[in-house]
Amino acid sequence: MKQIPNALTLANLFCGCCAILHILYWQPETAALFTAGSFLFDYLDGMVARALKVSSPLGKELDSLADVVSFGVVPGAMLYQMLVGQVAFAPGSQTGLIQLHALPAFILTAFSAFRLGKFNLDTRQTSYFLGLSTPACTVFVLGLSLGVHHNRFGAGVLSDMPWLIYGLIAVLSWLLVSEVPMFGMKIKRFDWRSNALNLVFVALLVVFSFVLKELALSAIIVCYILLSVIQKKQILAG
Repeated sequence: MKQIPNALTLANLFCGCCAILHILYWQPETAALFTAGSFLFDYLDGMVARALKVSSPLGKELDSLADVVSFGVVPGAMLYQMLVGQVAFAPGSQTGLIQLHALPAFILTAFSAFRLGKFNLDTRQTSYFLGLSTPACTVFVLGLSLGVHHNRFGAGVLSDMPWLIYGLIAVLSWLLVSEVPMFGMKIKRFDWRSNALNLVFVALLVVFSFVLKELALSAIIVCYILLSVIQKKQILAG
């Protein structure tokens, strides 16, 4: 029984690996489905471990290792493809070559791993996060990646503006390791009071989806960050 949560964690890792392959083969929609699978298994492993009362140090280590791939390498690969952009499809281009100018995308992966290591050692982050969580960062990048792929509201132009993406990588990397308190979004109990904020964000995401389509994922994370900054004192007090 105690291995069930670990199996779910490994399923998270498996989905992350599959997402990476589909990103690198220019199949962002399928990659998004596997990324959604990573999110699902990431939520389930903790919930199942608490329900079965089988939490273990091994499970905690496996969780971080899986998250480095699913919420570290995956968004890095998405940013890499955004930076490559139309270069891969230009006349006479060699799509099999590594694009050196796109490699800074994996700086985000390095900071994600650093954040996960800090999180494991930080005893303060029980009911809230300090800095942007790696899943939230991945949601933001996923929405942007899909928006660029479909050129939603002209977002495809980002691939021709590498310095803007470099700036975004810098901001996200800083947010990951910052001391900015942010709402914890884990589902620990099934009641309205403890999940009210989660449900509000889900409702907001649905509304955004009708207007912004794929970019709704990025917009909801921006709202999450702004609300966390505004409610800083409340977060620390709670």
